[in-house]
Amino acid sequence: MLNKKTVDDFNASGRRVLVRCDFNVPLKAGEITDETRIVAALPTIKKLIADGGKVILCSHLGKVKNGPNEGESLAPVAKRLSEKLGKEVKFVSDYNVTGADATAAVEAMQPGDVILLQNTRFRGAEETKNGEAFSKELADLCDDYVCDAFGSSHRAHASVAGVTEVVRAKGGNCAVGYLMQKEIDFLGNAVNNPVRPFVAILGGAKVADKLNVISNLLEKCDTLIIGGGMAYTFLKAQGYEIGTSLCDDTKLDYCKEMMAKAEQLGKKLLLPVDTVVTAAFPNPIDAEIATEVYASTEIPADKMGMDIGPKTQALYAEAVKSAKTVVWNGPMGVFENPTLAAGTIAVAKSLAETDATTIIGGGDSAAAVNQLGFGDKMSHISTGGGASLEFLEGKDLPGVVAADDK
Repeated sequence: MLNKKTVDDFNASGRRVLVRCDFNVPLKAGEITDETRIVAALPTIKKLIADGGKVILCSHLGKVKNGPNEGESLAPVAKRLSEKLGKEVKFVSDYNVTGADATAAVEAMQPGDVILLQNTRFRGAEETKNGEAFSKELADLCDDYVCDAFGSSHRAHASVAGVTEVVRAKGGNCAVGYLMQKEIDFLGNAVNNPVRPFVAILGGAKVADKLNVISNLLEKCDTLIIGGGMAYTFLKAQGYEIGTSLCDDTKLDYCKEMMAKAEQLGKKLLLPVDTVVTAAFPNPIDAEIATEVYASTEIPADKMGMDIGPKTQALYAEAVKSAKTVVWNGPMGVFENPTLAAGTIAVAKSLAETDATTIIGGGDSAAAVNQLGFGDKMSHISTGGGASLEFLEGKDLPGVVAADDK
């Protein structure tokens, strides 16, 4: 899965190249509020333009639950891309995505031209039977295909994986873009060939979301640090009172197994030694709230754990200090609340100060690192939450597997 053909391995001159991007950007009243994903796609697009390729971009946006609608149209993305590239990105607004308008727009293209198709999810569920026809229609528009949408690469959708079969069958290239290659290099090497010591930090709310990640990383890393809401299930599995803290009682035996596995493999498994507690969950989430700190073994029965305490912050920072590779997925507490963000800030700060390769596994941890101002201090921030988790689980990602091997 790690040695794939890239945009540097073929010349797009005069060829129609379909590029699957991740333009699933946040919109407010039709305006893009965060252009990170657009900026991330630019190197691949510029390379294909420089080659003299005819560049056809596609992406999904939003969940599209109630059918095609202007609120989830990619029109604002075409506008922003035109500004960023300094040239017109022609937008095909057709809700059918690959209909007559798209065919005509592609036929009229000159080398170096760029068009953007409408939201791929306007065609309905891409992974259903409908996906086969859609895969063929997408492939009919192009000679070669490039996947640069890591955030969607864990989904076997028409525009991610299905299209590659048809393109390959007619002799076209199926490659990954620069963004995908960077993700594969950082996440792939971190998991399969890390410079040691390798420290993995897992947070977030639920153990269930990270079952296979915990198990896989225990086999790969030297130290596994657990924080966030899921730490309380581990603490309860050790027999401690956790009050009204978040807990998944169905996963207590699993947590016991993982602690036994760590011991058996000679790996360090670090859990919070102290905890910031509140009387209840903040409402609204960023409301001012009174907190107390207790040892993790002595959480009062009527209190709720919300963040790692100062001693745990120091313990985790110390573990990161000597690391050469660090992967972090999931915040240490309710970081959306300023009072309960201290643990997440402390971990982010310790990563910013280390000379290790630091990889942030997308989702909430990426949001936290960026919001807290540490983004530029990290070696790599993944653009895909779900995809990076599945990568860390050791799963094959359909969008990566579908690209040609070198």
